[in-house]
Order: sequence, then structure tokens, then C-alpha cells
Amino acid sequence: MSTNTSIFANIKSDFPSSIVVFLVAMPLCLGIALASGAPLFAGIISGIIGGIVVGSFSGSAIGVTGPAAGLAVIVLTAIDGLGFNVFLVAVILAGMIQIIMGYLRAGIIGYYFPSSVIHGMLAGIGILIFLKQLPHAFGYDVSLEGEEAFLQADGHNTFSELFYMIDKVTPGALVITIISLAILILWESSFMKKFSFTKLIPGPLVAVISGILLTNFFKGNADFEISSEHLVSIPVPQNIGEFMGNFSFPDFAGLLNPAVYTTAIVIAIVASLETLLSLEAADKLDPLKRVSPANKELKAQGIGNILAGFLGGIPVTQVIVRSSANAQSGASSKLSAILHGVWLLLSIIFIPHLLNEIPLATLAAILLLIGYKLAKPALFRNLYNQGWGQFLPFIVTILAMLFTDLLRGIGLGMVVAVFVILRNNLKVPFTILKGSFMGTGSMKMILSEDVTFLNKAAIQNSLASIPNDTQVTIDGRGTHFVHHDVMEIFSNFEAGAEARNITVKRLGFDNINEEEVPSHFELKVENATTKEFQENLTPELALERLMEGNQRFVENKKLHRDYHTQIDQTSGGQFPFAAFLSCIDSRVPVEHVFDQGIGDVFSVRVAGNVINEDVLGSLEYACKVAGSKVIVVLGHSSCGAVNAACKDVELGHITPLLAKIKPAIINVKSRHSDDYELDADEVSRENAKVSMKQITEKSPILKEMVDKKEIVIVGANYDVNSGIVHFIE
Repeated sequence: MSTNTSIFANIKSDFPSSIVVFLVAMPLCLGIALASGAPLFAGIISGIIGGIVVGSFSGSAIGVTGPAAGLAVIVLTAIDGLGFNVFLVAVILAGMIQIIMGYLRAGIIGYYFPSSVIHGMLAGIGILIFLKQLPHAFGYDVSLEGEEAFLQADGHNTFSELFYMIDKVTPGALVITIISLAILILWESSFMKKFSFTKLIPGPLVAVISGILLTNFFKGNADFEISSEHLVSIPVPQNIGEFMGNFSFPDFAGLLNPAVYTTAIVIAIVASLETLLSLEAADKLDPLKRVSPANKELKAQGIGNILAGFLGGIPVTQVIVRSSANAQSGASSKLSAILHGVWLLLSIIFIPHLLNEIPLATLAAILLLIGYKLAKPALFRNLYNQGWGQFLPFIVTILAMLFTDLLRGIGLGMVVAVFVILRNNLKVPFTILKGSFMGTGSMKMILSEDVTFLNKAAIQNSLASIPNDTQVTIDGRGTHFVHHDVMEIFSNFEAGAEARNITVKRLGFDNINEEEVPSHFELKVENATTKEFQENLTPELALERLMEGNQRFVENKKLHRDYHTQIDQTSGGQFPFAAFLSCIDSRVPVEHVFDQGIGDVFSVRVAGNVINEDVLGSLEYACKVAGSKVIVVLGHSSCGAVNAACKDVELGHITPLLAKIKPAIINVKSRHSDDYELDADEVSRENAKVSMKQITEKSPILKEMVDKKEIVIVGANYDVNSGIVHFIE
């Protein structure tokens, strides 16, 4: 919430989080390098470049870059076929391709991944981390750190490894895991958060220090001693010459080898896909819900890979495990990612011996907690409650990731998501609106953009279910294509309508020719709301008018308006039929969201759509004086004010404003268990309910109008991704 634009503005939160990311990243860099068949130091080089260089050029506040397990098999095959020094040329070329992709705006690909698949990716990574780290937690360190594939290099798989670990328990490692977990859980408890030092000293650092002390304490004890195979293993140069010898340089003679170019293209494509997926996932983990520029990220990754190729590193991507650790440790800006690269560099120069005393069990404890947070049961409940259209791609993505790898898991999740979309399009080629719609009939069938012969059954059944004595409007104004068979169904329905006292009206069918419906129709010009219209409007019809408007907004079928005429009409007075209490968010202009014109609605905007005396006065004026028939308390998803309230932000006059959201937070917490992690969107919906209740409690004028049925007060929540408004009451 700070207005300070300095990169060090959030150092208090970024510094401790950078240490956590460093501790997580260091063994992953080594493990991925080993799995890739590259020198161990190559992984550290890429981690440093990913942090300092890519972090500096990136536009992602939370994302962290480094060597990725998803590229390990590709890198291993390429190094075997080309040799490491020639392989580095392919890495440089891959970086150049990524920069070109950034300038060609290929980052838009990342916006086509459904949120259900991204949530599945996060939960899948969480479960995968948990399963892969359990053996390390028990002291069975045969598998490599950073391994993500189902089939492991040691011949086991993710699940069989769990059975082998039971027979290979290292008591000392298990004790260290338990103590480390206890420290981590204690550090996040409300009791410890009362102490200011816990904000500066991260729990994982305390756990690592404890692990080092216990490792030394157990020396000489045959039952609990921790051998070197259970510790971090970083190359330790004895002098500057050995240190410089760890760097490798590209052999540009490889430019004459066609296989180098093929390898470069494969690396560029896979690395870019993994980066875009991780970028989208990191944005979802960001408490402030910032949107990272995808094309800028591709350019930053390209720069990083070019430098990695020149210095002897392996390819880098943005990686979700480290990004998750960064977000969950409280990072506020990209300074955390940059600093983690600095710590990697300084540690291998000055304290490699100390790093080699860190037990893998402690790092496993840190990752176990990260894995649990990514795959909390509440996430599964939320996706399930959103319906099978969301839950099925989510769960398929998780299962596919567990039994294959990240990219295949995402691919299968995408296939299922696309199937659900196609199925829904075939199943629902229209929308039915029921009620009294401003004289256009008591039932309206709004056709979708394309209506094919596959939709015949659904349309036939819907028309057959219409009761007698009904006014029916078939709206095809936004339709591009209607199959001849469907047109025949409409004609047959009209032919039999008179016998059932059904009145049928078609919109947008005047110029129809065979199966083609014109792409654009001249829509009715809406004039500004008049006094007569306002007076004759009931609160229920006013609400239906808003619902219809949002439907048009979502389907991009907004009414044509002559705004100059409306300005002239409202210059002598205004007669709004609705009043909105909405947030100051720039994405929620109510006239657009509900497809209303000038003078149609009043809008009162305040961060978090909270209630105060000025807000109540404005709403009383809108209804009692100006004649509005409905008050809509409109919250929205990804609300910055609600997010800030959930994080207990305190800053100037923002503090008392956010305090007004606390009742909603208390209500939400009361419905869940103690370990529930606040969902800001759920708090936003609850906050709208609280504001609704406060309006009638604190305004006798508005309560009286509600009791007399002169107005209605409703709550609603605007989904910033879909544009759909969900009415709460």
C-alpha cells in the first residue's frame, strides 16, 4: 500500500522472504543440475543469474527464476548429444528466441490458461512437493532434490519411494524434521506474531540454524549422527583458481551443428511455456493480485538464458516452488527475488563449508509446509463448490501432474477444460430470462453466437416446456449463425403458439437468409431515463433491468446509445432508477458493467464499499429525493482494499477505513476452522452483506422505504475475470 516507488521500499518484508527463498533454492539448483547431467556449479550459476539478472529485468513482483526440473530431461539429452560447451551455445540461442518472442507479444499465450487449470497446477505442485520431500524428512535421501517426474532416476516412482523410506529411516534426520516443523509452525502462530523480531527473522532461518546445531550435536552418536549423504553438498573451491574453474564457456564452433538450433528451439518453447504458467500461478499467489507483464517476462528470461549460456549455466525459467516460497514468506516486491540471488553468490564465495552442514531434513520440513499451503483442503472445497466445470479440470490437472510431469499435467488439464467449454456450448446454445422484462415478454430466449443442428434437442425441449399464456421473445441480435433445422423448430413453434395463447416475438431475424444471421443488427437506441418511466418502475423491474444489462455486458451485446442526445436530455434533470455503493476499483464502472446510459444510475464509490455517514446521506438522497428504486451494494473479486484488510495493513487514513471491513472478516472466520486461510473474495462477498445490513440499521429513512416496498436493497459481487455479477440477495 506504500506510495514509495523505491525498490527498497518493502525491505522489511522482502529481506526475510529472500532468505527463505535462498534456503529453498540452493539445494534445488544443485539437484536439478545433477539430474540434468551438468556440473553442480552450473545450477548455482543459473540460480544466481535467475535471481539478480532476471529479477532485475522482470516485471513480476512475486515470481522467482532459476533452473527448472521440467527441462532436466531435455538438458540431459542435449548435453549427451552435443557436449556441455556446445550445449551452452544452444542456451544462448534459446535466450535470443525468447527475447524475439517477447517483442512479438507471444506472452499472450499465458492468458489462455483457465484459472481451474492454474489452481490445479498450484495444488499439484503442493502435493508433489509434499510427497517428494517425505523421504528426505525421514532421512532417505536417494532421490534428487527438485525431482518432479513420477518415474525417478533411482528406478522408483513417487509412491513406491514412500514404502522404501520406511525401511531406511535415519533417526537423527527424523528428529531434525520434527523439531524444524515445530519451529516453523510455532513461528507462524498468533502467539509468536506478537513479537516484532519474528517479522525480521524468518522461521525457516531459525529452523536451518537449529538443524546445523543438531547435526553437530549428534556427531559421535552412532544412532543419531547425520552422515554427509544427508547434508547439502556444494562444491568448495580451495582458491580463486578453482573457483574460476567452475565456470564453463560456449564453444561457438557448435553454430555449424544443425542439432544446436533444434535444441535451442525446444528449450525456448518449453522454458517459455513453463515461465508463462508459473507467472500466471505466481500472480494468483500474490496477496495484492498484481498482473505481471508476460511479454516483459519473456524478454527478461531471454536475457537470463543468454547470460547463463555465456557463463556455463543451465537454462532458467520462472519456477513455481521458489515463487510459492517467496509469496508465502511475505515478499512484497521483486527485491526478494534479486536478494536471493545475491545470497546464493555470497554464500558460495564466503560460507560454502557452513552450507554443507545444513541437513536435508530441515529443508524438507520447510518444503513440506510450503506444499501443504499450496494444496490446502479449503482450495479443494472452493473449486468443488464452483461446480464440475471448474472442479474437473482442476482435479485432472493434479492427477496428471502426479503421474506424469508438470507440462503433461497442464496439457491434460487444458484438454478437459476445453472439453467442458465445448460441452457447455453444445448443451446451452441460449440463455433463458424469466419474468416481466420491460414489456418485451415474460420469457426471453437469448441465442448464443452460433446455433448448430447439435443444439436442436435443447432448444426443442425448452420451447416445449413454455407454459400457455406466455409472452416469448427469441433474441437473435447477437447471433452469427443459425442452422436451418433450428430455424424450422422456431417456425413450427410459432405455428402452434396461437392455440396455446403464446405470443412470439423475434428480434434480429428480419434479414435472415437461409442459415445465416447478419453479424450486426441495428439495436434499439436507449434514451435517458425519464421521470415518467422512473415513477412507473417497480423495484423488482428495476433490478431485472440491471440483470439484463449485465447479461448484455458479459455477452458484448451492449445497446447502442447516442450519448450526445442523452447529455441533452439530462441537462434539465436526472431520474436515476438505481443507486450503487461500489468500490473505487477502476475495473468496476457500474454504467458499463450493467450497460446503462447517462443519468440512469447514481454511483457512490468508496474503497471496500464500506458504510459511513456521507455514504448513507448520498444513498438517502438517491432514493428519497432523486427517486431511485434499488440500492446495489457492489463488491468485486481481487479487491485491493479487502486484501489489505485481511493482511492488517495500517497506513494513515487507510487504517480506520479498513477497520470497517473487519466485521466481514470475523464473520468469515466464524464459519471455518482455526487453520483456515482467509479467502479475500469470500470476505468481499461477506462485506457486501455487512454493508447491506448497516444501511437499514443506520438509516431509518431507507429502512422505512424498504418496509413500504418503495425500494429494495441487494448485495452483489462483480467477477473481474468474467464480467459476471453474482447477486447475493
